[in-house]
Amino acid sequence: MAQSGENKKNLTKEELSFEDFKKIVLNDYHIANESREASLTGRKEVLTGKAKFGIFGDGKEVAQIAMAKVFREGDFRSGYYRDQTFMFATNNLTLQEWFAGLYGHTDVDAEPMSAGRQMGGHFGTRSLNPDGTWKDLMKIKNSSSDISPTGGQMPRLLGLAMASKYYKINPELQSEKFQKFSNKGNEVAFGTIGDASTSEGLFWETINAAGVMQIPMLVSVWDDGHGISVPKKYQTTKESISEVLKGFQRDETGKGYDIFKTKGWDYAHLCETYEKAIKVCREEHVPVIVHVEEVTQPQGHSTSGSHERYKSQERLAWEQEYDPLKKMREWIIESAIATEEELNQIETDAKQAVKTAKSAAWTAFLSPIKTELREVAALFDELAAESSNADFIQKSKNDLNAVLDPVRRDIVTSVKNILRLTRDENLPSKQKLVDWLNLSNITNYDRYNAYLYSQSAQAIANIKPVAVQYGSEEITKDGRELLRENFDAILSKYPEVLIFGEDSGKIGGVNQGLEGLQKKYGEHRVFDTGIREATILGQAIGMSMRGLRPIAEIQYLDYLLYAVQIMSDDLATVQYRTKGGQKAPVIIRTRGHRFEGVWHSGSPMGMIINSLRGINICVPRNMTQAAGFYNTLLESDEPALVIEPLNGYRLKERLPENFGAFKISLGMPEVIREGTDVTVVTYGSCCRIAMEAAKFLEETGISMEIIDVQTLLPFDIQNTIVESVKKTNRVIFFDEDVPGGASAFMMQKVLEDQGGYQYLDSAPRTLTAKDHRPAYSSDGDYYSKPSADDVFDMAYSIMSEVEPGKFPAIY
Repeated sequence: MAQSGENKKNLTKEELSFEDFKKIVLNDYHIANESREASLTGRKEVLTGKAKFGIFGDGKEVAQIAMAKVFREGDFRSGYYRDQTFMFATNNLTLQEWFAGLYGHTDVDAEPMSAGRQMGGHFGTRSLNPDGTWKDLMKIKNSSSDISPTGGQMPRLLGLAMASKYYKINPELQSEKFQKFSNKGNEVAFGTIGDASTSEGLFWETINAAGVMQIPMLVSVWDDGHGISVPKKYQTTKESISEVLKGFQRDETGKGYDIFKTKGWDYAHLCETYEKAIKVCREEHVPVIVHVEEVTQPQGHSTSGSHERYKSQERLAWEQEYDPLKKMREWIIESAIATEEELNQIETDAKQAVKTAKSAAWTAFLSPIKTELREVAALFDELAAESSNADFIQKSKNDLNAVLDPVRRDIVTSVKNILRLTRDENLPSKQKLVDWLNLSNITNYDRYNAYLYSQSAQAIANIKPVAVQYGSEEITKDGRELLRENFDAILSKYPEVLIFGEDSGKIGGVNQGLEGLQKKYGEHRVFDTGIREATILGQAIGMSMRGLRPIAEIQYLDYLLYAVQIMSDDLATVQYRTKGGQKAPVIIRTRGHRFEGVWHSGSPMGMIINSLRGINICVPRNMTQAAGFYNTLLESDEPALVIEPLNGYRLKERLPENFGAFKISLGMPEVIREGTDVTVVTYGSCCRIAMEAAKFLEETGISMEIIDVQTLLPFDIQNTIVESVKKTNRVIFFDEDVPGGASAFMMQKVLEDQGGYQYLDSAPRTLTAKDHRPAYSSDGDYYSKPSADDVFDMAYSIMSEVEPGKFPAIY
């Protein structure tokens, strides 16, 4: 593939010779043609069945080449699934790697973006070494890993740009330790988005936040007039995003954006526009928007349909006339930069380069699969020689060999078929086939399932606990004060830690867990944000991808709903979708449970644990535990959510002496009350309720053991809860989520995964809130969520079934 020319000189500068100028222009034309030919060929590969789906960057080639010219080492992209030309032009993607992504090649060397885990069009660079440590990001033209949800790249973009601001204004972050992440904040974060996706709220939230904070963020909007089939007259007021955004344009009276407009087919003006835009963005730390209008999309939206169904003949004819490659070709010839023959040769070379890359990628993709197929065929022959089912085995082998382009599913299904067929035969050759299948399962786990969480030395599982130390004198303080002291120790210990959220700065949080810390450490360490939960999370993701350790505060647990999409689609999947190539060790701080009223009192734990796999979920019962989790997480490189108990800030706790140092292991339940009759498995604020109920039960002769799971993800990694069930033979799973939520999750873990069902003498029970949100007032809480009375009644009813004479019905 042609290499992009370094933008060391402006194309209009007199000192650039004509020959050098010509080389740059023709190299750009070569890249554009290779990219177009890849798009055309990629569509054919999908339609012939070699690839599953295709979404391509045709029509955006020239604009992306112009943008690539101003993209430097240390910069970051947070982009759009049509940015293939940009990736080619920045030398972050080869044609063969592009085709490997289209085919889903699971070898990270062949397909470094996602190791086949994302469909084609999802780009990224590898920020991490194989051991999970950071590379020198200042020597890389960085691209954060793409996600499909439209507009979902915008919140992360905010954080990538914010990181430059904080590296610039905080001298502590300019030491040698951080030089692999920033050169005093001189990096720009580039965002790309399709015009129709600017209708998404995430776009507007990001644009507003960046304008407020004045950060080096350059957003390119590729405007091809449609969102799939829907024209922009239904998408955008005035049918122009730059017109709508005019109120954001900076002037002499205030902050804002510089907004540029250009056309997707005008090579010279595109280059000039990006030169102007980057100068403002990089030198002044002012956000910039480049609205690239009149972009074409020659093949339509994707391989799932044809744009001829919804575009008029006039529009289709216009797109042919204003195809950027056609217009660039015309400009080159009219400007006497090159002859038609020279351009013909470039186009021919581009076709050949794509053909060669496609063949190499397909061969590399099929080669290991064919090796596995040959291994299995040999084992089939060996088994057929010993088995009474030889004819069936031979037929299965022939059927497998007849598959034109086999995949691993075909091989494994065939192997399992044969093993089912020979289930009654005890043969050495059959055992060889079983051994092959078991080894295949291990290998394929690595290909398709590994890296949901970190596999580095900093993985949560590798962080050793450190006990809380107390002085000889028992001093107690409010839980909020204990948290504040621990955050103070954290901020002192880690210059890369920033804590932010709604009301987190000046007043120190609505519950004063950060009281006085902004004054002590400055607004660049502890600060307020607007009411914008999705981009609070997004800015944390982007900042953590650049070596910072943000603690992002979501004021109440209910408000997490605004950010769950970003957490689920982006944060939770970073390690997985890059197969360990990128990480974002964000810590999310929130609070919830046992408040009053429909709002602020929800406990949507089932939603959280089911949508946020890939994020650790910590549910401390008090603030000492919460502090211990924060200390542990800051030594790890995994993301986590810590849900502080909302009613615990004013409760007294014993004051530790080793703030910032004591650590609590995740996935390790704690028996907080021993008992012999009934096990209660719970967490968070429910622990206090269970303890209260246990006192009442003790008066009736019932001994209740209470287990605090401490974290829901990971959950009891050493399978200790089942030991309690073995002892009591009865279990209640107690939480304040809706029925079927976290209680059902805990039940499945203990009874199914840990085999707890076999030790039960009574039916397992769940105690949950009602289906609806809690009603207002203390009575509303009592009748909506489980109370100590409910815990007592359920435990007593279980024992009454066992010994009705000893425990007669009460009500």
